[in-house]
Amino acid sequence: MLPQRMKKVMTDNPKKLANLIDLVNLPSTLREFMGQSQTSRLGCFKRVWSYIKENNLQDPNNKNLVNCDEKLKTVLLGKPQVELTELPTLIKLHFPKQPR
Repeated sequence: MLPQRMKKVMTDNPKKLANLIDLVNLPSTLREFMGQSQTSRLGCFKRVWSYIKENNLQDPNNKNLVNCDEKLKTVLLGKPQVELTELPTLIKLHFPKQPR
């Protein structure tokens, strides 16, 4: 069963959903981090989030901040610390818009 918001997005704008779930060839920095050559933007975000949780990279004093290790810095454009709200934007930069 899909959440109501997801149903609305799918019916209102199917292209927006397709941009999240379409498989694309990854650039070399993401390919090394993900360990695969193709994934969706949503899959990439999930992998980055699980990496943050597995390695306890959230700031213990402020859970809205992520302290990047060297491997994560390669994906997040070299930033030493990012806010959780920035993550989707920084990941999206690796997925250039493709003409349809």
